[in-house]
Amino acid sequence: MRLRFTKMHGLGNDFVMLDGISQRVKLSPEKIRHLADRNLGVGCDQVLLVESPRNPDTDFRYRIFNADGGEVENCGNGARCFARFVRERRLTGKSRLLVETAAGILTLNLLDDGQVGVDMGAPVLEPEQVPFAADVRADSYPLEVDGETYMIGAVSMGNPHAVLLVDNVDSAPVAELGPKIEHHERFPQRVNVGFLQIQSRTAARLRVFERGVGETRACGTGACGAMVAARLRDLVDEEVRIQLPGGTLTIHWSGPGQPVTMTGPASTVFHGQIVL
Repeated sequence: MRLRFTKMHGLGNDFVMLDGISQRVKLSPEKIRHLADRNLGVGCDQVLLVESPRNPDTDFRYRIFNADGGEVENCGNGARCFARFVRERRLTGKSRLLVETAAGILTLNLLDDGQVGVDMGAPVLEPEQVPFAADVRADSYPLEVDGETYMIGAVSMGNPHAVLLVDNVDSAPVAELGPKIEHHERFPQRVNVGFLQIQSRTAARLRVFERGVGETRACGTGACGAMVAARLRDLVDEEVRIQLPGGTLTIHWSGPGQPVTMTGPASTVFHGQIVL
């Protein structure tokens, strides 16, 4: 199978974009792992597939596969790249798109300055819906790992996030603690793990260990989840600039029941073909 693809990134979180509308695409976990392999394939954190919509009220269907071959529900940086991709490939001429995902419908807005705004929907805070094992909903929860207790926020942005506050993200134990929390028994579908450093009411720094991938240079849903977790504890204002290793995202959330909006860049790296 010969596939045309486009390599893109959002703040260094990189993707292989596949147009499943104008070419036939049949993916398996093995093929996805090959595409994502940085030595033997194209190399990426995730593979994103554009398909025709099933819902007549939407413009496209958007599927997301982690580098390990597993399909996931949502990806904020990928959503911004998706919007740029369908415009650049002339699959649409619209500036506002309604897109189906496994987590629901996303609204994407291509802005005049080249950035993309994404309405990520309202965060899910009820533990059983994250999903996270807890008796009652709380702004933070104790989580025991290797005999140590950490206070975490648990939020779903269509995919689950655990958020830890740290004094300095540069020295945070991302590589050691990230995989242990990702696979913690209280997260039955595993979890993305954010390490958040609050700098002010309007600024923060973040590193994210993504499930099925490892640490990435940026995570859009992770930035949204981190902002929500911080705001629930009244640590930040309604709009926060979150600096990730790959760059900065602007996140806005006015409170429970309201949608989270994320604004940031999306960049095309190159186009190519690969035989699978």
